[in-house]
Amino acid sequence: MTNPDQERRIAFEWREPRSAYDVVIVGGGGHGLATAYYLATRHGIANVAVLERSYIGSGNSGRNTTVIRANYGIPEAVRFYQRSIELYQRLEEETERDLMHRQKGLLWIAHSEPGVRAERARAAINTAFGARTEFVTPEEIARICPQVDLSGGGIWPVRGATYHPEGATARHDRVVWAYAEGAMRHGVEVHQRTPVTGLRLDGGRVTGVETPRGPISAGVVLAAAGGHVTALGEMAGLRLPIRSHPLQALVTNHYERRFEPIVASADLLFYVSQTARGEMLMGAEIDRQPSYSYRSGHHFLQYTAFRAITLLPFLRDLRVLRQWTGICDMSPDYSPIMSATPVEGLYLTTGWGTWGFKAIPAGGEGMAALIATGEPPELIAPFSLDRFAKDRTLADRGSAGTH
Repeated sequence: MTNPDQERRIAFEWREPRSAYDVVIVGGGGHGLATAYYLATRHGIANVAVLERSYIGSGNSGRNTTVIRANYGIPEAVRFYQRSIELYQRLEEETERDLMHRQKGLLWIAHSEPGVRAERARAAINTAFGARTEFVTPEEIARICPQVDLSGGGIWPVRGATYHPEGATARHDRVVWAYAEGAMRHGVEVHQRTPVTGLRLDGGRVTGVETPRGPISAGVVLAAAGGHVTALGEMAGLRLPIRSHPLQALVTNHYERRFEPIVASADLLFYVSQTARGEMLMGAEIDRQPSYSYRSGHHFLQYTAFRAITLLPFLRDLRVLRQWTGICDMSPDYSPIMSATPVEGLYLTTGWGTWGFKAIPAGGEGMAALIATGEPPELIAPFSLDRFAKDRTLADRGSAGTH
């Protein structure tokens, strides 16, 4: 008997791109595919091509740790990421796909008195702007996550935390495929193994792209290429305030006891959650040296393991199964950039750093509205590229989780 899910699944067919589209999206990750999906489903714009140099989700969308949260430190970010949480919560129903979305709650732990004050402020800001977050004491932390060593191994004692009950995870490749299939069902074309080698310009306006499979004309080009967006900007003579840093992660073997929440420490720059298969998934800070390298290193394993077992001693009995690296597109103020550019016809969604996965639905929805109407919706308007020239930066480094 045929599985109904298989009947609904849209297969990728190898075909040559057409010579022209209304919109060309460069980058087949979560943000590019979500923008294509919302253009087609919310605005009726389906003459869209998504061009991916490798396979969809091969960049940061497939190399992240899948945390979904809205416990940011500035009002603009809280509202934006809370919208993304709400879209994620109904995305399975909307796309008719099992995304393995699970609400777990997020503990954001403080180890010092200044850290406690910062987390109390975070709880107040979150509550004021729509994200459910409360300050919890060490005793309450022990009830939420009994595995936490409140003494911090005698090095980093736990002083308190904020608890964000809507913190969640979802399976990254399923999110990518849900948006890709949803977009294609509405007429969007997704072309894998199709790198963009140049931008076509006419009188200072971007009019399309160059690819090894031929030139493609477009009314609008959206750069959604993660850490490689600066190369696209240079093709149009545009210097972008983005630096690309590697970010590593790892998973261990199965942990038999149920580890419920996502646990993060802003002071230790460390976070951990449990996958559906029981593996412990964790990460720490970005590599300091800017690079496009996808190589993993032992130094990451060493300092991540030390922080992990100090806060969660049971982890010392587990073994590392694998590790991997993604490339983070970091902006100067640790906030994303979603906007038109000074080059007519060229739009950007970038600066996602270590927080891009959680923003996929809201980022795609906002960029689709901007492209369709020419006006940025309220939620993404503060994240425009020109905020740096206007001295309207959105500094939120303390919410990055990893620096």
